[in-house]
Amino acid sequence: MFYILVVSDGTGRTATQALNAALTQFPDIETEVIIYRDVRKIEQIDEIVKYAAKIKAIIVHTLVSDENHSFLIKRTRSYNVETIDIMGPFLLRLSHHFKNVTPSEQPGLYHKLNEDYFRRIETMEYAFKHDDGMRTHELDKADIVILGVSRTFKTPLSIYLATKGWFVANIPVVLDIPLPESVYTIEPGKVFCLMTDARHLSLLRNYRHEHLGGNTGNYADFSYVSAELKYARSLFLQHPKWTIINVTSKSIEEIASEIISLKRE
Repeated sequence: MFYILVVSDGTGRTATQALNAALTQFPDIETEVIIYRDVRKIEQIDEIVKYAAKIKAIIVHTLVSDENHSFLIKRTRSYNVETIDIMGPFLLRLSHHFKNVTPSEQPGLYHKLNEDYFRRIETMEYAFKHDDGMRTHELDKADIVILGVSRTFKTPLSIYLATKGWFVANIPVVLDIPLPESVYTIEPGKVFCLMTDARHLSLLRNYRHEHLGGNTGNYADFSYVSAELKYARSLFLQHPKWTIINVTSKSIEEIASEIISLKRE
């Protein structure tokens, strides 16, 4: 039996995958692989090296911290333990190729980037599935719930926030139609209410009215727009812990930045 210790300051996935690929070339050799994840302290490395010496193991590692990497090499030499550095030579060659740019030495960075990527996929899917009042029974899973009348940028705002890693649902406010009951059961700090100037909104709706061939009824009329905004404000003001944001003449980025700032506070 041959023992191999995988030592990583991240998840250990990179070293394990490389090791498994290499071991397929030795089908008749019996091995036991022990994985040490999140190794970021000198004391941890010291204990691992001592154990490797005791069981006569080889250490395969992907330590990116220069301090920890140097300590591991020093200790393994002292205990006569063989090591295989998977990440070091690769980073060194890349550093030379990039005109001696130094690696960031951030442990677990690859895993973090992957986590961020997959979270954005989840948040985008959530935004699409919870757009325009759909699936309101799942509002408890949202980080942000956006309320607003038509043409207050609810959908593009939801998508933009989703690209930033937020789970966002949006619900339309329509004159004299009650909001879903689930809105009143979630944490009020999640709710952001969009308001705008009636004349500005009427103008925006007129563009849509013309684009749809004038088949939107009184949707763009100033009197209807004013009444709908008045109704929306009356709903919002009944809940003091909801946040009201004026979106008149603001870009999606500006509105999103304001929401994120308030949310973090």
